[in-house]
Amino acid sequence: MGPPSFPASAPSAPPLPATQAPAPAPTATGLPIAALGAPSSSALVSARHVAKRYGSYTAVSDVSFDIQPGVTGLLGANGAGKTTMLGMIIGLHPIDSGALTVLGQDPWNAGADVRERLGYAPEHHTLPPDLGANDFVRHIAELHGLPKDEATTRASDALWLVGLGEERFRPMGTMSTGQRQRVKLAQAIAHDPQLILLDEPTDGLDPLQRDSMLDLIRHIATEFGIHVILSSHLLDEVERICDGAVIIGDGVTLAAGSLDELRGSGTIGITLEIDGDDTQLHAVVRYLNDRGLAVTFDRRRITVEGDDERVFDLARDACAAVGAGIVRLNKRRLSLEDVFIERMGG
Repeated sequence: MGPPSFPASAPSAPPLPATQAPAPAPTATGLPIAALGAPSSSALVSARHVAKRYGSYTAVSDVSFDIQPGVTGLLGANGAGKTTMLGMIIGLHPIDSGALTVLGQDPWNAGADVRERLGYAPEHHTLPPDLGANDFVRHIAELHGLPKDEATTRASDALWLVGLGEERFRPMGTMSTGQRQRVKLAQAIAHDPQLILLDEPTDGLDPLQRDSMLDLIRHIATEFGIHVILSSHLLDEVERICDGAVIIGDGVTLAAGSLDELRGSGTIGITLEIDGDDTQLHAVVRYLNDRGLAVTFDRRRITVEGDDERVFDLARDACAAVGAGIVRLNKRRLSLEDVFIERMGG
């Protein structure tokens, strides 16, 4: 018997049974961290001044944020405290101080109830090499409380959804890194959780595999109403598929909110791409510098700081003065990378 029929939006995967409506876009408060009050009852995850220590080592010292529905990036350099924060959200270890609620409950004192509604895909590949993917995903679904028959069906559905339908009975030790990442995603969603936590889900993937994985994560969020916390150290991943972000550095919250709130609505300059040679490029840069503008350039692309119409006029005048053509002239908005560098003190 062949696989069941699939929805048009995912031609290689049958639909998982969904119990939630599609996730709406987040509506983060955008308040400064210091202005956050008591834990929010409307947030999926709410943290206030959370700290976690292991002996003399402080992994997290002061983390506060509200994670709203949708896809949220947990962003920070390696060692910033992201995995520690995920462990506390799941209830694997208690916080040492502060307040933390997950889906309206204390994840340490109500750990079993919270984990029944969560899915989790860890960073490291700790998959039993001799076990078939279908058996593994079914077992995890049973651990989440599903009856055996339903867990078997859900495991198959989840593996088809992530693109492993034809490979679902293969031992996981024979799978590629990309396939194992998809198995981890399948076991996180098989029991139809309200929220999934994905720790570096694109680690070890090549660019094409990475793009495919990110598209799949976004598809799961929008089509099945499963909210996502995506832990990553890669800015472009978060900017590409996330609705909001929490930026952590050295164990503290540096910024949190929707991407629009973090980037702001204004412009911080322009980007200018010219049609000309190196002599004309340097002449345009000198023209703008001589008029008090901060300018950087890379090949034929020039970045000019400033947010008024004068910058556009001067860029146009500079090109006309040196006989260079304009290929592209655009406003430049603040990027997530700009926010990250600024908050990291760079």
